[in-house]
Amino acid sequence: MNDGLILYVPGSVMILALLIKAPTLRRGWDQPLMRAVCTLLVVGCLVMFLAAPPTISAVNRLTGIVNFSAPLVYSALTAFSGSCIVLVLQWGGGPPAVVRRATRLTVAVFSAVTLLIVVLFTIGDAPVERLRDLDTYYANTPWLREMIVCYLLAHTVGSSTLTLLCWKWLLRVRPSLRPLRTGLALIVLGGVLDLGYLVTKWAAVGARWAGRDWDGLSTYVAPPFASAAALMVGSGFIVPLVGGSAAWRDFSRYRRLHPLWKALRGFAASSVTTVPLTWWSPIGIRLIHRESVIDDGILALARWFDPAVRGAAYEAALGQGMCETKASVVADAAMLAAACRRREAAAASAAAEAAEAADRAAEAEADQGLPEPYRLDSRPLAALAREFRTSPIVAAVRRDPAAL
Repeated sequence: MNDGLILYVPGSVMILALLIKAPTLRRGWDQPLMRAVCTLLVVGCLVMFLAAPPTISAVNRLTGIVNFSAPLVYSALTAFSGSCIVLVLQWGGGPPAVVRRATRLTVAVFSAVTLLIVVLFTIGDAPVERLRDLDTYYANTPWLREMIVCYLLAHTVGSSTLTLLCWKWLLRVRPSLRPLRTGLALIVLGGVLDLGYLVTKWAAVGARWAGRDWDGLSTYVAPPFASAAALMVGSGFIVPLVGGSAAWRDFSRYRRLHPLWKALRGFAASSVTTVPLTWWSPIGIRLIHRESVIDDGILALARWFDPAVRGAAYEAALGQGMCETKASVVADAAMLAAACRRREAAAASAAAEAAEAADRAAEAEADQGLPEPYRLDSRPLAALAREFRTSPIVAAVRRDPAAL
């Protein structure tokens, strides 16, 4: 079993990805893209599990045919190469007729190669079972030699095409589409690792043709490349699907709001009672809860806002070359940080009760028609949270509200 862990682990990851996406895949089964995703994940799982030495031994034993796993693994690997290209074609979009023709041509070519692999194994002779080095052991055997060349050529074409298409697409995609860019980058990285796998395989087989023994490249160096490549490519196809979902967007926003939530939750808790969350609460509910805590915290600090701090921070941001929109967010974040510090200082001193009394007096004055306290106007909250956490101007104000 330990011999197969290097392939079982990425195979298990792909199964997990398939289970996570199963509801979406089932609902969108009428869409070619969803079918292509499902096919890729299923075939990828098969490749990882079938190529592991323990599985190879078990399949050969159950079928009673020596090296029966060889055409099975090579066929699955060829199908995986074709599935990758089909998914990229569906993923990239374009005129439906053109995409359909390209998809059908890809399926036809790789299906023909798969059939040829089975035929060549059938007419060849492989009497000695080889669990890890069949490529090099039978590299000079008639018909089996051609079978090995067929699968290596098909995999080389598929991997090279996938890597090239994704690289060109990565150069054109907008920076704002972060999940898609991340997925494409992972696929390109996986393609490079897979090309490393192919280089070691070709080198070992070519050495056999030249009468040399470089079998170690195929037996020990190639499998780690294949395992890492499968993880990267599988993750690359999953990230855009997960990253573009509503749940992922909610999670990303929930995570980005953490700095504000952490700074303001204490002030919100003193004025409102929030509904406790359970560990199984959906991310959408958690996001609403976090936004409510932040809004309540901002309202609780409204009487402590100092427009002078905001004005100084705004001018400092403009002086650093920021646009007016970003400078406004930085200024609001700085004013909020100063309010937090002042409120904390007041709470820690004996003047806390006096401050609360002043708050109540100010509220009474507001009820009598006096001007409202300064309000934050920057949105979205995620931008405010980012500057609250990363801006040097805000950091300076947090250390000393009079620093600007």
